[in-house]
Amino acid sequence: MGRKIITEEKGRKTVRILIADDEEEMTQALSAILKHEHYSVDTVHDGQAALDYGMAESCDCLVLDIMMPGLDGLQVLKKLRENGISTPVLLLTAKGEVEDRVAGLDCGADDYLPKPFDVREFLARVRSLTRRGGTFTPQILTVGNISLNRSTFELSSGGTAVRLGNKEFQMMELLMRRQGQFISTEQFMERIWGYECDSEINVVWAYISYLRRRLASLGADVKITASRGRGYMLEAEGGQ
Repeated sequence: MGRKIITEEKGRKTVRILIADDEEEMTQALSAILKHEHYSVDTVHDGQAALDYGMAESCDCLVLDIMMPGLDGLQVLKKLRENGISTPVLLLTAKGEVEDRVAGLDCGADDYLPKPFDVREFLARVRSLTRRGGTFTPQILTVGNISLNRSTFELSSGGTAVRLGNKEFQMMELLMRRQGQFISTEQFMERIWGYECDSEINVVWAYISYLRRRLASLGADVKITASRGRGYMLEAEGGQ
Protein backbone atom coordinates (compact mmCIF):
# COMPACT_ATOMS: atom_id res chain seq x y z
CA MET A 1 0.00 0.00 0.00
CA GLY A 2 1.45 3.38 -0.99
CA ARG A 3 2.31 6.04 1.52
CA LYS A 4 0.88 9.52 1.26
CA ILE A 5 2.71 12.58 2.48
CA ILE A 6 0.83 15.81 3.13
CA THR A 7 3.07 18.82 3.58
CA GLU A 8 2.13 22.34 4.59
CA GLU A 9 4.81 25.05 4.39
CA LYS A 10 4.33 27.73 6.99
CA GLY A 11 6.44 30.51 8.40
CA ARG A 12 7.18 28.22 11.33
CA LYS A 13 8.54 24.75 11.86
CA THR A 14 6.61 22.06 10.02
CA VAL A 15 5.69 19.35 12.53
CA ARG A 16 5.74 15.89 10.98
CA ILE A 17 3.65 13.01 12.21
CA LEU A 18 3.51 9.36 11.21
CA ILE A 19 0.22 7.50 11.60
CA ALA A 20 0.56 3.70 11.51
CA ASP A 21 -2.78 1.88 11.49
CA ASP A 22 -4.08 -0.94 9.29
CA GLU A 23 -7.55 0.64 9.22
CA GLU A 24 -7.35 2.86 6.14
CA GLU A 25 -10.50 4.81 7.00
CA MET A 26 -8.97 5.65 10.36
CA THR A 27 -5.67 6.85 8.87
CA GLN A 28 -7.50 8.93 6.26
CA ALA A 29 -9.69 10.56 8.89
CA LEU A 30 -6.79 11.33 11.24
CA SER A 31 -4.70 12.64 8.32
CA ALA A 32 -7.47 15.04 7.36
CA ILE A 33 -7.82 16.25 10.94
CA LEU A 34 -4.08 16.83 11.34
CA LYS A 35 -3.76 18.45 7.92
CA HIS A 36 -6.44 20.92 8.95
CA GLU A 37 -4.25 21.79 11.94
CA HIS A 38 -1.28 22.39 9.58
CA TYR A 39 0.72 19.27 10.42
CA SER A 40 2.66 17.24 7.85
CA VAL A 41 1.38 13.64 7.83
CA ASP A 42 2.68 10.32 6.55
CA THR A 43 0.57 7.17 6.79
CA VAL A 44 1.53 3.50 6.71
CA HIS A 45 -0.55 0.39 7.27
CA ASP A 46 1.74 -2.27 8.73
CA GLY A 47 4.30 -2.59 11.47
CA GLN A 48 7.38 -3.10 9.31
CA ALA A 49 6.70 0.08 7.36
CA ALA A 50 6.22 1.93 10.65
CA LEU A 51 9.53 0.61 11.94
CA ASP A 52 11.38 1.59 8.75
CA TYR A 53 9.97 5.09 8.90
CA GLY A 54 10.66 5.48 12.61
CA MET A 55 14.26 4.35 12.21
CA ALA A 56 14.81 7.17 9.70
CA GLU A 57 13.95 9.67 12.48
CA SER A 58 12.24 11.95 9.96
CA CYS A 59 9.18 12.84 12.02
CA ASP A 60 8.37 14.58 15.29
CA CYS A 61 5.74 12.17 16.60
CA LEU A 62 4.64 8.58 15.90
CA VAL A 63 1.00 7.56 16.29
CA LEU A 64 1.00 3.75 16.44
CA ASP A 65 -1.90 1.33 16.50
CA ILE A 66 -1.11 -1.79 18.53
CA MET A 67 -2.94 -4.30 16.34
CA MET A 68 -1.17 -4.27 12.94
CA PRO A 69 -0.09 -7.00 10.51
CA GLY A 70 3.51 -8.16 10.66
CA LEU A 71 5.02 -6.37 13.64
CA ASP A 72 2.47 -5.03 16.10
CA GLY A 73 2.73 -1.55 17.58
CA LEU A 74 4.41 -2.73 20.77
CA GLN A 75 7.06 -4.63 18.83
CA VAL A 76 7.72 -1.57 16.67
CA LEU A 77 7.99 0.65 19.74
CA LYS A 78 10.33 -1.77 21.54
CA LYS A 79 12.67 -2.01 18.53
CA LEU A 80 12.78 1.76 18.14
CA ARG A 81 13.68 2.29 21.79
CA GLU A 82 16.27 -0.50 21.67
CA ASN A 83 17.92 1.38 18.79
CA GLY A 84 17.99 4.64 20.71
CA ILE A 85 15.13 6.26 18.78
CA SER A 86 13.40 8.58 21.26
CA THR A 87 10.76 10.14 18.99
CA PRO A 88 7.58 10.70 21.05
CA VAL A 89 5.04 7.90 20.56
CA LEU A 90 1.27 7.93 21.06
CA LEU A 91 -0.30 4.46 21.08
CA LEU A 92 -3.80 4.07 19.66
CA THR A 93 -5.64 0.83 20.28
CA ALA A 94 -9.04 -0.70 20.84
CA LYS A 95 -7.58 -2.31 23.95
CA GLY A 96 -8.30 -0.28 27.04
CA GLU A 97 -7.46 -2.62 29.89
CA VAL A 98 -4.96 -1.49 32.51
CA GLU A 99 -2.50 -4.29 31.68
CA ASP A 100 -2.39 -3.21 28.02
CA ARG A 101 -1.71 0.38 28.99
CA VAL A 102 1.06 -0.74 31.35
CA ALA A 103 2.63 -2.92 28.62
CA GLY A 104 2.65 0.02 26.21
CA LEU A 105 4.18 2.42 28.68
CA ASP A 106 6.76 -0.16 29.75
CA CYS A 107 7.82 -0.53 26.10
CA GLY A 108 8.56 3.20 25.96
CA ALA A 109 5.31 4.84 24.87
CA ASP A 110 4.90 8.50 25.85
CA ASP A 111 1.10 8.40 25.89
CA TYR A 112 -1.78 5.99 25.33
CA LEU A 113 -5.25 6.64 23.87
CA PRO A 114 -7.84 3.84 23.62
CA LYS A 115 -10.37 3.77 20.78
CA PRO A 116 -12.90 5.21 20.35
CA PHE A 117 -11.69 8.65 21.34
CA ASP A 118 -12.74 12.26 21.02
CA VAL A 119 -10.93 14.17 18.25
CA ARG A 120 -10.27 17.08 20.62
CA GLU A 121 -8.49 14.78 23.06
CA PHE A 122 -6.45 13.24 20.23
CA LEU A 123 -5.30 16.68 19.06
CA ALA A 124 -4.50 17.77 22.61
CA ARG A 125 -2.31 14.71 23.15
CA VAL A 126 -0.53 15.23 19.82
CA ARG A 127 0.11 18.88 20.69
CA SER A 128 1.52 17.86 24.05
CA LEU A 129 3.88 15.29 22.55
CA THR A 130 5.09 17.54 19.73
CA ARG A 131 5.77 20.34 22.20
CA ARG A 132 7.92 17.88 24.10
CA GLY A 133 9.57 16.87 20.85
CA GLY A 134 12.34 19.41 21.44
CA THR A 135 13.51 17.20 24.29
CA PHE A 136 14.17 14.38 21.89
CA THR A 137 15.05 16.09 18.59
CA PRO A 138 17.32 19.15 18.65
CA GLN A 139 16.03 22.28 16.98
CA ILE A 140 19.52 22.84 15.57
CA LEU A 141 21.12 19.97 13.66
CA THR A 142 24.90 20.26 13.25
CA VAL A 143 27.27 18.32 11.01
CA GLY A 144 30.84 19.55 10.55
CA ASN A 145 30.77 23.35 10.36
CA ILE A 146 27.18 23.62 9.13
CA SER A 147 23.98 23.91 11.13
CA LEU A 148 20.34 23.56 10.14
CA ASN A 149 17.73 25.41 12.18
CA ARG A 150 14.53 23.35 12.10
CA SER A 151 12.43 26.31 13.22
CA THR A 152 13.60 28.88 10.67
CA PHE A 153 14.63 26.54 7.80
CA GLU A 154 18.05 28.26 7.78
CA LEU A 155 21.28 26.50 6.82
CA SER A 156 24.28 28.32 8.25
CA SER A 157 28.04 28.24 8.68
CA GLY A 158 30.44 30.75 10.23
CA GLY A 159 27.83 33.45 10.75
CA THR A 160 26.42 33.21 7.21
CA ALA A 161 22.94 31.73 6.71
CA VAL A 162 20.62 30.93 3.83
CA ARG A 163 16.95 30.06 4.12
CA LEU A 164 16.07 26.82 2.34
CA GLY A 165 12.90 26.17 0.41
CA ASN A 166 10.57 23.49 1.74
CA LYS A 167 11.89 20.56 -0.34
CA GLU A 168 15.51 21.66 0.10
CA PHE A 169 14.99 21.83 3.85
CA GLN A 170 13.41 18.38 4.04
CA MET A 171 16.20 16.80 1.99
CA MET A 172 18.94 18.54 3.97
CA GLU A 173 17.34 17.54 7.26
CA LEU A 174 17.16 13.91 6.18
CA LEU A 175 20.79 13.94 4.99
CA MET A 176 21.96 15.46 8.28
CA ARG A 177 19.91 13.10 10.43
CA ARG A 178 21.38 10.16 8.55
CA GLN A 179 24.92 11.46 8.17
CA GLY A 180 27.24 8.77 6.85
CA GLN A 181 24.37 6.66 5.49
CA PHE A 182 23.29 6.43 1.85
CA ILE A 183 19.74 7.51 1.07
CA SER A 184 18.37 6.20 -2.21
CA THR A 185 16.56 8.32 -4.78
CA GLU A 186 13.46 6.21 -4.12
CA GLN A 187 13.65 6.93 -0.39
CA PHE A 188 13.84 10.68 -1.06
CA MET A 189 10.84 10.45 -3.39
CA GLU A 190 8.86 8.42 -0.86
CA ARG A 191 9.68 10.54 2.19
CA ILE A 192 9.41 13.98 0.62
CA TRP A 193 7.28 13.81 -2.51
CA GLY A 194 5.18 10.72 -1.75
CA TYR A 195 4.39 7.70 -3.91
CA GLU A 196 1.43 9.45 -5.50
CA CYS A 197 3.42 12.48 -6.67
CA ASP A 198 3.61 13.10 -10.42
CA SER A 199 7.18 14.45 -10.30
CA GLU A 200 9.87 12.58 -12.24
CA ILE A 201 12.58 10.89 -10.22
CA ASN A 202 15.24 13.24 -11.61
CA VAL A 203 13.74 15.99 -9.44
CA VAL A 204 15.87 14.48 -6.63
CA TRP A 205 19.05 15.05 -8.63
CA ALA A 206 18.01 18.66 -9.27
CA TYR A 207 17.52 19.35 -5.57
CA ILE A 208 20.79 17.61 -4.68
CA SER A 209 22.45 20.01 -7.12
CA TYR A 210 20.79 22.98 -5.38
CA LEU A 211 21.98 21.76 -1.98
CA ARG A 212 25.54 21.24 -3.20
CA ARG A 213 25.60 24.86 -4.37
CA ARG A 214 24.23 25.98 -1.00
CA LEU A 215 26.97 24.08 0.83
CA ALA A 216 29.66 25.52 -1.47
CA SER A 217 28.40 29.08 -0.93
CA LEU A 218 28.65 28.58 2.85
CA GLY A 219 32.17 27.14 2.72
CA ALA A 220 30.94 23.90 4.24
CA ASP A 221 33.44 21.22 5.26
CA VAL A 222 30.91 18.51 4.42
CA LYS A 223 29.72 17.35 1.03
CA ILE A 224 26.97 15.29 -0.57
CA THR A 225 28.46 12.28 -2.29
CA ALA A 226 26.73 9.94 -4.72
CA SER A 227 27.09 6.21 -5.30
CA ARG A 228 25.47 4.44 -8.24
CA GLY A 229 22.70 2.17 -7.01
CA ARG A 230 23.00 3.37 -3.41
CA GLY A 231 22.00 7.02 -3.49
CA TYR A 232 23.37 10.09 -1.71
CA MET A 233 25.19 10.62 1.57
CA LEU A 234 26.37 13.59 3.62
CA GLU A 235 29.97 13.16 4.76
CA ALA A 236 32.99 15.14 5.83
CA GLU A 237 35.30 16.43 3.09
CA GLY A 238 37.92 13.81 2.40
CA GLY A 239 35.72 11.36 4.38
CA GLN A 240 35.98 7.64 4.78
